[in-house]
Amino acid sequence: MEDAAVGQPNPRYETIKRLIDIAVALCVLVAGSPLVMFAALRIKLEDRGPIFYRGTRVGVDGRLFSMLKFRSMVVDAARMGGPSTADDDPRLTRAGRFLRQWKIDELPQFFNVLRGEMSLVGPRPQVAGDVERYSDQERRLLHVRPGITDWASVLFRNEGAILAGHTDPDRAYDELIRPRKIELGLAYVTHRNLRTDLRILWITALAVLRPSRIDTLLTKALPGDGRNA
Repeated sequence: MEDAAVGQPNPRYETIKRLIDIAVALCVLVAGSPLVMFAALRIKLEDRGPIFYRGTRVGVDGRLFSMLKFRSMVVDAARMGGPSTADDDPRLTRAGRFLRQWKIDELPQFFNVLRGEMSLVGPRPQVAGDVERYSDQERRLLHVRPGITDWASVLFRNEGAILAGHTDPDRAYDELIRPRKIELGLAYVTHRNLRTDLRILWITALAVLRPSRIDTLLTKALPGDGRNA
């Protein structure tokens, strides 16, 4: 199938991608319902606070939406610090540390996929403050639905560990993660197709199930300047 962003998006690709999104999201939510119940119970028992975190993010074409996650931080955490979260962030709850370690906190985002606000694969959605800093070229990231996973999600799967120990996690994020994350996002937007989507999903699954193999695979799979995406 022809690369979608060499010219206009390929309608056939977009249709197949959306059908896959819906089918996989439904299967994950049904199969993962015991995990949903476990996470909800563990969060509620710890501090009686809300189960879900609803974070405002910028979606396709700049539209705002509420991204769902299981709450992993104390209530009103946004008033106590910035958007970047290190593994040693004191705002994290005990339940939250566990949920983040196994990526269970991301499970509710499959509801965002069903609603069409997100896709399985695409650049991760950002807060409005970060999007305001986008250059004209970087605003191309808003041409596609944001995703649950992408190349950067796998490469920086241990983002919290990378930021741990820094006195200013937001600055560390800007210096250590943001440039490569944007580069990989733009490479995806430029060369997105069904083969790339399936490859990212496969590597994401391996990152969870067999993390010891991922670094070797990423060395061969990651786009460099976007020409090999």
